[in-house]
Amino acid sequence: MNTNESKTQLKTEPSTWNTSSMSITESLYVQPWLAELVGSALFIFTGCMSVIENGQDTGSLQPALAHGLALGIVIALLGEISGGHFNPAVSVSVCLVGGLNIILLIPYIAAQLCGGLIGASLAKVISPPQNYFNTSGGAFNTVKDRAQLWPAIIAEVVMTLFLTLSVCMGAVNSKTRTFLAPFCIGLTVTADVLAGGAISGACMNPARAFGPAAVAHYWTYHWIYWVGPMIGALLTGTLIRLMLGDERIRLLLK
Repeated sequence: MNTNESKTQLKTEPSTWNTSSMSITESLYVQPWLAELVGSALFIFTGCMSVIENGQDTGSLQPALAHGLALGIVIALLGEISGGHFNPAVSVSVCLVGGLNIILLIPYIAAQLCGGLIGASLAKVISPPQNYFNTSGGAFNTVKDRAQLWPAIIAEVVMTLFLTLSVCMGAVNSKTRTFLAPFCIGLTVTADVLAGGAISGACMNPARAFGPAAVAHYWTYHWIYWVGPMIGALLTGTLIRLMLGDERIRLLLK
C-alpha cells in the first residue's frame, strides 16, 4: 500500500466509525424514544376523544373499544421499534422481567408522559368546548369522594396486573410469547374498561391519566392513577421473576 492510500484510509476510517456509532445510537435510543412518544400521543388522543364524545347511551362500551383497538394498533405498528409500551406501568413491569434495559426506563416514561400531553392537547383543540368541559377533557373523574378511594385503588391494581401480565407473558417471556400479543393486550384493556370503568375509570396507565389532567387542570385524586398501576406493575414483575417466567428469569420452581 502506498503513502497516498494509507492517508486516504486514515481519513475515511474515523468517519465510517462515527457514522456507524451514530446509527447504533439512533436505533437503540432515539428511535425507541420517538416510537414511544408518537404511539402514546396517538393512543391517548384516541382515548380522550372516546370519553369526550361518548354518547350517554353507550356507557363504557365506546371508551373500552376505542382504548383497546387503539392500543392494539399502535403496538402492532411500533412494537418492533420500542416494544410498544406506551404506559409507564408497562415499562416498569417489562424492565423488572428483563425485557427493557434500565437505562431506557426513565427516557421511556418521559416519552410516554410527553405523548400524553400531546394527545390530550390535540383532543382539546378539536373538541366542542361544552363536551370538553363536561368530561374534564377525558381526565379520570370517576372518584368523587374518599369512600371510593380503596375500591378504586384495588381496581387499578388488579386491572393493571392483568394488563402488564398480558404484556410480559405475551410479548416478553420467551416460553409464552405469541404473535397475537397486540390483539391480546388490546382485548385486555377493553375487558378492563368494561369491568372496572364504573369503579375507577379503568386507567391502568399513568401517562393516560397525566396528559388530560395537566391539559384540563383536573388533579382530583390523580395520585390513584399512579399508585394503583405501579403496584400492579410491581406485582407482575414479582410473579414472573419468582414463578411464572421462563427458566432464564424465574428464581423459583426451576
